[in-house]
This record gives sequence, structure tokens and C-alpha cells, in this order.
Amino acid sequence: MNTKKITFNNQENLTLSAEIQLPLQKPLAYALFAHCFTCNKNFKAVQHIAEALTSMGFAVLLFDFAGLGSSEGDFQDTNFSSNIEDLVTAAEYMQEHWESPSLLIGHSLGGAAVIQAAHHISSVKAIATIGAPSSPDHVTHLFDEQLEEINRSGKATVNIGGRPFTIKKQFIDDIGKKDKQASIKQLKRALLILHSPQDNIVGINNAAEIYEQAMHPKSFISLDKADHLLTNKDDSLYAGKVIAQWAERYLELSKAPSLQTHQQVVAQIGKDSYTTHILAGQHPLLADEPEDVGGDNLGPTPYELLLASLGACTVMTLRMYADRKEWPLEEVEVHLSHKKDYAEDCKEAKNDGEKIDFIEREITLKGDLNKEQRERLLEISNKCPVHKTLTSTNNITTKLL
Repeated sequence: MNTKKITFNNQENLTLSAEIQLPLQKPLAYALFAHCFTCNKNFKAVQHIAEALTSMGFAVLLFDFAGLGSSEGDFQDTNFSSNIEDLVTAAEYMQEHWESPSLLIGHSLGGAAVIQAAHHISSVKAIATIGAPSSPDHVTHLFDEQLEEINRSGKATVNIGGRPFTIKKQFIDDIGKKDKQASIKQLKRALLILHSPQDNIVGINNAAEIYEQAMHPKSFISLDKADHLLTNKDDSLYAGKVIAQWAERYLELSKAPSLQTHQQVVAQIGKDSYTTHILAGQHPLLADEPEDVGGDNLGPTPYELLLASLGACTVMTLRMYADRKEWPLEEVEVHLSHKKDYAEDCKEAKNDGEKIDFIEREITLKGDLNKEQRERLLEISNKCPVHKTLTSTNNITTKLL
């Protein structure tokens, strides 16, 4: 994944802070993300959803609405309408520099915003909402106790998520003007609604109301046991993966991403974690480290990938050999493990007390095979190409680009 920090100006000429996360291959499609009310693009859930999408070949643009995060502006002067305008401006920026978004994703009030914004972005073919209210004015329940003061004096300071925000009466008036139900009925795009039954900020009844109003094609996914902000990493990653797989059906994506390198594999890592994005041929993968050593455990470790390569090569080689011999081999299963240990009394050790690599491989053969056939397959397993590579002298040349 390649992350580029960018800025663009909205209709009020305020500079909005943004980033685009690009996959290692040519993007299958471009997505635009709208964060939740008073949130920003750096929220963990936002980053995890984007990361899941990027790992599956999507490019995702994240940005802070005016007055939030690192964007210019004063939050108290913004409203739901200005959020929609910011989304349209972001889509125009994407069109100018990369490609117009075909997928819009919105979390909470951002979900309500992307439904409205879709009517002004012709490139959009699919929309996904996460914990979205069925009506934008649902957000006022967050400051019910201050509504009287807002209406009386024109503004009030409210506490949202432990942070103070000034809400003006113009914000209340603005969201009251929006007829979201009409917008949903007239959407004419594929819609995916993700919502948690345990959401105590925006109740699950909101998802039912959106679904009832929407025309087909429409889909609902339950984010069971998740909270409204998807603070559990597994919930946000799941949401991102589901959105990516669902969107493939409606975006008419190419199934063959282009590997933009003269080499066979690309691996890339950012500065914030050990999560590594890999493109092997046309196949995106993730590698990572366990959480107990500082990783996010989003994929296998490098050594696990190495063992997987040996295991895959072993079973493929045995399958090919048995097929050529027309032997009744029904299934092959290989179990592998790796460790480093001291090579006592080992000819391979160059120095006393030196640690060397040990790979243990256990093979299960299923089928009506006789003793000679089984022994021959064991011999063949040691002749698979990856086995030969691991046990031969290898030369790795490295250069900086």
C-alpha cells in the first residue's frame, strides 16, 4: 500500500487535509470515504476499513471534513450541507488527478452524507453505509440537553466523545431541511447497509428504515457485537473486506490487476505498523507480525509464508507426479514448522554453537496406495522446486532504486 498525503480546497476555499491509499497494482476502482460526525480520517476504524479495501485492490481517498482533523475551518461554521459539498469537491479532485470514485463509503452521519452526495457524483455506481442514521437529524440526540440553549442563544458547547464542540442553530436548521428518505428512494445505485444490532448510538431500526426506503439492488450485513465506532479492529477490517467483495459485483471490475514492476513480486510497508502489502503476480496478500511483538496479526509472518511456499510446492508436485503415473492419490496434506537451533554434531554447521534453520515437514497421503508408491512419493517430495531452492546455494542480489 502506498499512502500519499494531499490537500485540496473546498467551495469555501478552505484547505482540506486528505490522503489517498493506493494498492501495489493498478487500482481496480477508486473509493471515497466519509468519516463519522466529529471524527477524522485518522480514526483507527477509518484506517482499518481503508486498509482492508486497499489490500483487495481498491484505491481509497480519506479526508477530514472542514473544521475537523487537520483541515482548515471552524467546526461551528460547518453543517451537513457543507459536508456534502466537501464530498463532491473531493470527488472532483479525484477525477482531476486519478479517476472519479465509483464507490462511496460513509460511517455514521458520513453514511447519510454519501447518500446525498451520490446524486451529485455521476461516476458513483455503489454506496456502502456503516451505522448510518435513517435521517440526518438523528444526530441531535447527542446533544438533546443543549437543544433548548442552542435554539435560545444560537449556539452551545456540547461534549461529544469526550471532546467539546460548539454547535450553532444553523447546524440544527440545516439537517432539518434534508429529506433523506426521498434521496434514498431516488438513489438508483447499488446500496450496502452495514449495521450492528448492538449499536446504542444509532439504533438498528435505522438500518431497517434505510433498507425499506431503498430500491434494489440493496443488501444488508449485520456487524454483530460491534459498537458504533467499530473500535474493535476485527470489526472494522471485516467491514472493509465485505464492502470490497460486495462492490466487485456492481463495479464491473477487472479480475486481473496489473503488476506495475518488471519483477515477479512486490512487497511494501509503511511507517505505522509491520503490516506488509504484497502483490505476487496478480494476487494481493498481506504479511504481518504477531501482536506480542508489535504487529497487528493481519497476515502470516515471513517465515510462515516461506513454509506455505514449501507446503504448496510439495503438494502440487506430488499431485502432478501421481496424475502422470495414474496412481490413486486422493489427497495430500503437509504440515510444516520452522525453528532455529544449535547444530550440535551437525556437518552443516560452520562454527561450533552456530544456530541453523530446521524445517520439519510431515506428509499425509490419502488413497489406495501401496508401499512402493508411498515411498516413491516421499522421494518426489524432496524434489519439489522450492525444496531444491531452499537446500541449494542461493545468491540474492540487492540494489537501491
